[in-house]
Amino acid sequence: MITTSPTEFLEAFATLAPLPDAAATARAAYLVAPAEFSLAAESARDNRYMDLSIAVDPLTALAQHGVLAQALRADLPVITFPGNPATPDAVFPNNVFATAPGRLIIGRMRHAVRQREAERHDIRGFFGEVLGYDEIDLSGCDDLVAELTGSLIIDRARGVGYCGLSERCDLAGAHAMHQAFELRLTFCFELAESEYHTNVVLALLASRAAIIAADGFRDPAVPQAIAKAHGNRAIWLTPAQKQAFAANAIALSDQRVWMSACAANALTDEQRETLADYGFAVGAVDLSEIEKAGGSLRCCVGEIY
Repeated sequence: MITTSPTEFLEAFATLAPLPDAAATARAAYLVAPAEFSLAAESARDNRYMDLSIAVDPLTALAQHGVLAQALRADLPVITFPGNPATPDAVFPNNVFATAPGRLIIGRMRHAVRQREAERHDIRGFFGEVLGYDEIDLSGCDDLVAELTGSLIIDRARGVGYCGLSERCDLAGAHAMHQAFELRLTFCFELAESEYHTNVVLALLASRAAIIAADGFRDPAVPQAIAKAHGNRAIWLTPAQKQAFAANAIALSDQRVWMSACAANALTDEQRETLADYGFAVGAVDLSEIEKAGGSLRCCVGEIY
């Protein structure tokens, strides 16, 4: 079922029990290293978190990325693929490649600079030839835009998707992802005009709590419905905290949420205590150089289910 109504979503959500064999968090993760890190001017056209006037340091970005990979290994196995200077946004691979059990899904990117990432034979081969995953390739679908887990936040334990519609994902793309991930329910909604991806305004933590930036949604009823669906276990962010990428977070285990150092420093003591009450410690990594490209920690992490 796919719905755009908050009321209809809550009614449908109430009928869903957790899937008996579904894992709430990934079993491994993969990253793509920055290579000659730079800002993609094409991406900046609809990514308001980017400022092309800011200089970047490729070596600092590479070093921060290495620290990220090492840090995440505390929670699960991590694989790092090499980067390519011709695809500067490849450091954010979760928009292009995503997985569900036994399946690799390849997204349909809006910008040509990102569409080139989908052509990588080594990533396709790793999942297809090494792991034996089936491939669902949306990259050649010219009648839709679907930037995977940048636009679609998934409650893996219940098979529920939260899809923000923007220049990076249209309704046709939402339908294609609903089918590719074999979701039971997808709630589609429009993001605020200034937003490009859902994962900068919403994070679901191991299917049991949410981090929400309410000003990132066009209809204020939408974030309220998402919070209600999760028993109002929600951390509500201010616009400044959203700008610091505090919603661009991910839980890779049941006990910890990862975010950038900038994001973690933006949290209040009360928000940290609430996360602790929900069972989550905060893991943080300095990604200040990488964040100049308009994404943060969650964008860097591809999940393997």
